[in-house]
Amino acid sequence: MSKGDADRANVSRRGLFGAAAALAAVGASLGTGALAALPEAQAPAAGGAEPFWGAHQGGIVTPAQLHTYFAAFDLVASKREQVVELLQRWTAAAAQRSAGQPVQAAGYDADAPAADAGDLVGLPPSRLTVTFGFGPGLFSKDGVDRYGLAARRPAALVDLPVFPGDQLVEAKTGGDLSVQACADDPQVAFHAVRELARLAYDIAEIRWVQSGFVAGFGKETPRNLMGFKDGTNNPSVDDPAAMNAVVWVGDEGPGWMRGGSYVVFRRSRIFLEHWDRMKVGFQEQTVGRQKHSGAPLGQASEHDAPDLAATDADGNPVIPENSHVRLAIAETNDGAKILRRAYSYNDGVNFTAERWPPWKQGMEFDAGLLFVCYQRDPHTGFIKIFERMARFDMMNQFITNTGSALFACPGGVAKGEFIGQSLFDTV
Repeated sequence: MSKGDADRANVSRRGLFGAAAALAAVGASLGTGALAALPEAQAPAAGGAEPFWGAHQGGIVTPAQLHTYFAAFDLVASKREQVVELLQRWTAAAAQRSAGQPVQAAGYDADAPAADAGDLVGLPPSRLTVTFGFGPGLFSKDGVDRYGLAARRPAALVDLPVFPGDQLVEAKTGGDLSVQACADDPQVAFHAVRELARLAYDIAEIRWVQSGFVAGFGKETPRNLMGFKDGTNNPSVDDPAAMNAVVWVGDEGPGWMRGGSYVVFRRSRIFLEHWDRMKVGFQEQTVGRQKHSGAPLGQASEHDAPDLAATDADGNPVIPENSHVRLAIAETNDGAKILRRAYSYNDGVNFTAERWPPWKQGMEFDAGLLFVCYQRDPHTGFIKIFERMARFDMMNQFITNTGSALFACPGGVAKGEFIGQSLFDTV
């Protein structure tokens, strides 16, 4: 190893949010004893904190925070032990930061990189959650079983199909590992991913990132950039039976996935300039809901059940056959449901050509929906629902999906363990 490589390796080992000394003893051992020296997260001095340890990962049924920073990584490690070491590092760091543990500098050393970037000094945890996922590339990549895990890939972790109308960008698609940080402060969310990326040096590299935001509507359903309420028909996260039925993997999954969930990521660009030229009545027909109240067409209140059988004076469906609501609702999809946890995004502007008349070309907003949903099985969840929507949804004339990924999010973590540990313990 060259002196430069050795220096960089040393830098990567210092990046443990103040836990560098404790993690120095962490090796490649797969037993829980390897983590005995990891410090427990401390309670925050101020501000709200969400629990990290538990039966399920945080950030799934947690009430949505105002900001998200989603990152996918490609593994470059050659050995399974390196992957284990990374997950140990990530678990310790995420637990500490979620609890709002203050930056702990092990003395001042002007000649060494800081153990933490320091940009969160004085900030509360802001309800930070960090949710980890495993992509298909962890199990095998380009036909190679790099880490001896190919036989343990869950059947539900499929390669998402390319749907009609998709214009997927490789730099916004796929990944071997995922990290979604959510917080009520955008700097807190970004910091979490930034520090995890630093801990991944020589083991994993960032493939893509995507930030997102949601309006602070309190307990009301937030609105997306189209001006419509987004997520009205979500199953209640306060209903354990509903979450068991829709979100959490049960006995049908491998042991390491029980209590976990599958997350689908879709980066959906909205042609806002085109949408904004449409009459409000046409927008409502496209969505199938009233714009201001959120009520289904023909109904009075947001949470009224859509009447799919209702017709107007001419015998036409009140809720159009190809409206977004009709195609997405469980009643038209053999009962399929998902838990939406979507965010809006705004990445500035770039040159684009619209897919529909007037086929405008030029600089337009690169903004839209960061569609994130969790489900027990994507076969019977997102894929089941979206196969019809991709072909018939009126909204497709305003939306193009440019990013896509699916990750298996393991069950929660007990103190003294690391994320996904049982996947590696039995190999």
